Amino acid sequence: MLFAKLLPREGNFFEMFNQHADRIVEAAYAFAKLVANYSDLHLREKYNQDVDNAERAADRITHEVNKALHKTFITPIDREQIHSLINTMDDVADLIQDSAETMALYDVHHMTEEITRLTDLSVKCCERVRDAVKLLDKIAESGNAEAALKTCEEIDRLESDADRVMRSAMSKLFREEPDVREVLKLKAIYELLETITDKCEDVANLIEGIVLENS
Repeated sequence: MLFAKLLPREGNFFEMFNQHADRIVEAAYAFAKLVANYSDLHLREKYNQDVDNAERAADRITHEVNKALHKTFITPIDREQIHSLINTMDDVADLIQDSAETMALYDVHHMTEEITRLTDLSVKCCERVRDAVKLLDKIAESGNAEAALKTCEEIDRLESDADRVMRSAMSKLFREEPDVREVLKLKAIYELLETITDKCEDVANLIEGIVLENS
C-alpha cells in the first residue's frame, strides 16, 4: 500500500493536450493570415515566423508529454493512447509549418482560390480538434462524451470536403496551368494542405477511441 502511494500518478496530461491543441490553432490562424496577406512580403515574413513559433511551442509540449510518460506510473488513460495522441497532434503542427515553408522554398508567387479554400478547411479542422481535445478530461460528465464524438464526426466531414476540393483543384491545375513548374509547385501545396485535414482526422479517430473506451 505504501509503495502504491509513492508511485507517480496522473500527471497533467490533459492540460498539456489542451495547450498543444491551442498551439495547433495558433499555427493554423497564422498560416491563414499568411495566405490572406501573401502579396505583402513584410506580413508574409511575419506570419511565417508566427507559424514557426507556434510549431516550436507545440514541439516543446510534445517533449514534455513524452518525458512525463516515462516518469508517471499511473496515467489517466492508456499510455499508448497518450503517446499516439500527442505525437499525431504534433504531426498536424508540423504539416502547417511544412506548408508555410514549402511556399517559401518553391517561390510560390500568388495564392489560388483552391489554396484559400483548403486553408479555410484546415483551420476549421484544427479548431474542431481543439474543441474535442478540451472535452477529454470531462468525458465522464453528462453529454461530454457525445459532444466529443460529434466533434470528431465533424472533423471527418471537413476532411471529406477538403478531399473533394483537392481533387477539383488538381483537375483544374492540370487542365488550365501551362507552366509545368507552377503545376509542380501548386500540386505540392494542395497535397500538403489536404494532408493537414487527413492528420486532423487521424487525431479525431484517436479521440473517438479514447472516448469510447473511457466513457
